[in-house]
Amino acid sequence: MQWKPAIQMRRWHRWATVFIALPFLVVLVSGVLLQVKKEFDWIQPPTQQGVGGVPQLSFEEILTITRRAEHAGITHWSDIDRLDVRPDKGIVKVRGTNHWEVQIDTQTGAVLHVAKRRSGLIESLHDGSWFHERAKLWIFLPSALLVFALWGTGLYLFVLPYWVRWKKPRRPRVEADGVRPARLPE
Repeated sequence: MQWKPAIQMRRWHRWATVFIALPFLVVLVSGVLLQVKKEFDWIQPPTQQGVGGVPQLSFEEILTITRRAEHAGITHWSDIDRLDVRPDKGIVKVRGTNHWEVQIDTQTGAVLHVAKRRSGLIESLHDGSWFHERAKLWIFLPSALLVFALWGTGLYLFVLPYWVRWKKPRRPRVEADGVRPARLPE
């Protein structure tokens, strides 16, 4: 039995697609949401503008001010995931482990904005870590490699008919009346 690459690739292409359908859908939808995260306040709160540029607050003052933002539910340093200092905007974003964000003016200490930040959740869906830390390496990485292989086989299957047509010897042209045009002497 002769190996026919086009038939094998179609078969492989079809089954690989079944395997990666769900992980690829999760990556696709979450990727689209991450692309537009700054366009929708629901995904990522808009960055506010503070008064000054050089931060004047100490870490303890930042924690004290953040505690006053009741909705955020941040009371200790263990509740804080990260501090995002934006000197050009004059703010510090305090991101809680509960996905709440408090934006504080680094000059005056005023709370400029308190909102839920969903982009971190969407990022963890995108890389697979939301499901389990090992899902990144055992499900999402193989799926990404299969998507790359699907791209390659799909490109091969797309180009193949054109390649075959190009390699085929050309037949002489026949006019509508069934008569071949006369060849000119060389």
